[in-house]
Amino acid sequence: MERNWAVSARLGGEHGGGRLKALVSVAVLAAMIYTGVKVIPLLVNNYQFQDAMQSTARFASVNRQTNEDIRAAVLKEAQNEDIPVQPSDIHIKGDSQHVEISADYSVTVDLMVYSWTLNFHPSVRNNALL
Repeated sequence: MERNWAVSARLGGEHGGGRLKALVSVAVLAAMIYTGVKVIPLLVNNYQFQDAMQSTARFASVNRQTNEDIRAAVLKEAQNEDIPVQPSDIHIKGDSQHVEISADYSVTVDLMVYSWTLNFHPSVRNNALL
């Protein structure tokens, strides 16, 4: 009998410990999901914007567009993706066969207890095939 009493006395101080761990685990999981819901759409928008910049760079050399035409096309794509880019944030280098486009922008994510600023620097290059 003494042995069973020792086991139950040892376990007696640990009641509720599993519930606390479960509660903390659920809180951490909820925080991760909330952060993902806020951040993942921004990352997807950045990827789509960079893809649109790549298409613009490819066609810019074929269509012999000026830097201002390229800037206007990139700015239009940024507006379509809800990217906060100003014309001065879009940098274009190149000539008729080689085009480099880059854009710098930041998005602040409000996570209720912390404001997180994500800095994006999409950059594309189109080299001539010949």
